[in-house]
Amino acid sequence: MSLEQTINNDIKTAMLAKDKKSLDALRAIKSAILLLKTDKNIGDITPEVEMATLQKMAKQRKESAEMYKAQGREDLCQEELGQLEIISKYLPEQLSAEAIKTQLQSLIAQNGITGIKDMGKLMGIAGKFFAGKADNKTIAEIVKSLLK
Repeated sequence: MSLEQTINNDIKTAMLAKDKKSLDALRAIKSAILLLKTDKNIGDITPEVEMATLQKMAKQRKESAEMYKAQGREDLCQEELGQLEIISKYLPEQLSAEAIKTQLQSLIAQNGITGIKDMGKLMGIAGKFFAGKADNKTIAEIVKSLLK
C-alpha cells in the first residue's frame, strides 16, 4: 500500500474517531503529497521522495515547536509536537547518535577521509547512506566531532 493510500485510510479512521489532532496532521501530509503530484519538476513520486517530504515536514514541526517554546507559547508548541508525533509514525525508525557515530567511523575508514577538509565529501556520502534514518544536522555535528 502506498503512503497516499495509507494516509487516506488513516484520515477516514481519524474522522470516524473524531480525532482532530490526528486529522490535522494527516491532512497536512495529504496536502504535501498532492503538491508533489502537481509539481512538474519532480516527475515520478518515489518512496524516497515521499520520505524526504515527511522528513522536511517533521523538521518544520520540530523547529516551530522550539520557536513557540522560546516565545512562551506552550499551547502552540504542544500542537506542533502533536503533529510531529503523527508525522513520525510514517517515517522509518531514526538511528541513535551512537549508531550514527559507528557507521560514520566505518565510512571514514572506507573512503580514506583524513580531516575536516574532507567534510563535504563525507557529508555527501553520509547523506545518501543515512537517507530517512537520521537528521542531517545530527550527522553534521557527529562528523565535526570525528574529524577534528
